[in-house]
Amino acid sequence: MQSGQVESAWDGVINGTLILPAGLIRGGLVLWESGKLSYAGPERRVRRGLRLLDAGGGYIGPGFVDLHVHGGAGADFMDGTVEAVQRSCAAHLRHGTTTIFPTTTTAGAEQLQAMISACHGAIEQQRREWGVATIAGVHLYGPYFAADKSGCHDRESCRVPEAVEFEQYFQSGLVKIATCAAELPGAVDFYRAARRRRCLVTCGHSNASWSEMREGFRAGMRHVDHFWCAMSSVPSIRQRLGTPMQGSMAEFVLLEREMSTEVIADGCHLAPELLEFAVRMKGPERLCLVTDCNRALDMPAGDYIFGNQQTGTPFISDGSVGRATNGGLASAIVGMDHMVRQMHADTSADLPAVFRMASLTPAERVGLQRKVGSLEAGKRADVLLLNRRLRVDGVVVGGQLLHQAD
Repeated sequence: MQSGQVESAWDGVINGTLILPAGLIRGGLVLWESGKLSYAGPERRVRRGLRLLDAGGGYIGPGFVDLHVHGGAGADFMDGTVEAVQRSCAAHLRHGTTTIFPTTTTAGAEQLQAMISACHGAIEQQRREWGVATIAGVHLYGPYFAADKSGCHDRESCRVPEAVEFEQYFQSGLVKIATCAAELPGAVDFYRAARRRRCLVTCGHSNASWSEMREGFRAGMRHVDHFWCAMSSVPSIRQRLGTPMQGSMAEFVLLEREMSTEVIADGCHLAPELLEFAVRMKGPERLCLVTDCNRALDMPAGDYIFGNQQTGTPFISDGSVGRATNGGLASAIVGMDHMVRQMHADTSADLPAVFRMASLTPAERVGLQRKVGSLEAGKRADVLLLNRRLRVDGVVVGGQLLHQAD
């Protein structure tokens, strides 16, 4: 069965270890009706005639929720076509992501609008073909970055937020996560506007000081993108603002309980000790796994474009990670299942905690915890079948088997 083909005649999954936020249940059973979970717990007698998928003694977990992702399978969401959006979504579906937030890069207003429109079109197409959409909203990520922290994004497209522009994106109704560097003029107004629309308000690609983070927090900012990547530190703030030395984004996030953040656990961005530090300092309730993945997912090593295929920035995939032409990191090239395996191998976090960081915690941060993120009755039947090495064997979305490994 190929990814994206619907096979809806299944009623549940049996013969696996359930991964729940509270722990593992060996000999687990998951059932669903009309696209929603009706039971998740120990095996029990079921009525005759039910068709149950066999987990083969592996694991049964919730579908992943990715808050920060740029593309896959040769496509970038910023290509601005329904086909590119669908191809990227299908690629991440194969890696277990059942709720996705296509993420913008720095670009002109016309390209950003085209990306949002393409996501609208892809949602409609998914609902026609699958009966359910994996796209839960758009992450407005670029263009409101500090130019000196632009990373692999086009530096020339970085700019300050102005209401005449960002209100256009919010009016689409599709933006659910909104990022801006806290030190930019107009950042507080942007945060307030995003909060009014119930977005997860974030700071990223920023050289913000403690006081600028505090102002952003008061305006509604509650999350910081990819911890330690393209963010301020005490030395960078000293270089920017002089002495006395001031706190940076890192200290603010670690000290402020309400702040959450995310890590790219691909084995290339962060060493194991940093992943362990993040887990211990923030805990699985405030730490999300994200892919920050680009179009090189499931593609051969070689030269690619980050962002729009015609106007984006070049990078090289070495088969393990994306690298900018200057040798710096340029986004990840692996899916969420890889992040889960790496986080489990590199830290002391147990499997329920690691899965929480890839599912329930991100769902909570965007207000979707009643719909997705864990195997609980009443939630959408987004279920993963994984083998004992945590590789994805099957993906169920809304009770429909959309992908099964060959």
